[in-house]
Amino acid sequence: MARSKGLFFYRWCVFLLAAFYAVWMVTTSDYSGAGGPFRYLTIWALLCSFFCASRLIALMEGRSDRRWDGFIAMTAVINAMVVFLYWKLFFEDPSSVTRDGALGVWWKEYYLHALGPLLQWIDALFLHRAFRRLKPAMFWLLGLVSVYLAWGELFVAPMNDSPIGSVTSGLPYPFLNDLVLADRLAFYGVNLGIALVLLCVFTLFGRLIMRIFPQPKER
Repeated sequence: MARSKGLFFYRWCVFLLAAFYAVWMVTTSDYSGAGGPFRYLTIWALLCSFFCASRLIALMEGRSDRRWDGFIAMTAVINAMVVFLYWKLFFEDPSSVTRDGALGVWWKEYYLHALGPLLQWIDALFLHRAFRRLKPAMFWLLGLVSVYLAWGELFVAPMNDSPIGSVTSGLPYPFLNDLVLADRLAFYGVNLGIALVLLCVFTLFGRLIMRIFPQPKER
C-alpha cells in the first residue's frame, strides 16, 4: 500500500492529539455528577474522533481492511454540530453552555470546539474521502443522536440535581433546564434536521472533491 510520509505524519499527529485530549478529559473531569464528562456531546464527538483516527492509522498501515466510511462521515457531522451549537450558544449567552459563563481553559476549548473537528474534517473529506455512501452515515448519525438524547433525558437528568433551571434540572447544558419537554423535543428535532442537512452538504462536497481530484485507493 502506497502511503506518503506527509499522510503518515498527519494521521499520527491527529491520533496523538485526540488520544491526549480523550485521556485527559476522561481522567481529569468532574465525576461528582452521574455520567461525568460523558454527559456532554463534545466528549462523545472527541471519543468518536479518537476512534476514527485509530482506524485510519490501522488502515494506512495495513492492519485493517475496513474503511469505516459511515462512522467517519457521521463523526464529521457530529463535530460540525458541536462547533456550531457551542459557539452559537456561547456568543449568545456564555452561561447557556458553561457553568460560570467563562470560556475556561483556552487550549482545551479551542481544541474541542475548533482544531480537533477541523483536523477530522480534513481527513474525512480530502484524505480518506469518507463521503461515498449516504445511507450508512445517516444510520450512524440517527443512531448516535438517538442514544445520546435518550442518555441525557432518561439517565443524566433524573440522576443529577444540577444545573438547575426554571423548569427542570440535571440536563447537561444549563439552557435545556429552562425548556419544557415539548420545547426540548422541538430543539432536538430542529438540530437533528440541521445535522441531516449538513450530512447531505458534506456528502455533496466530498463527492465533488473526488470528481475534481481523483486519487488512487488507499488499498
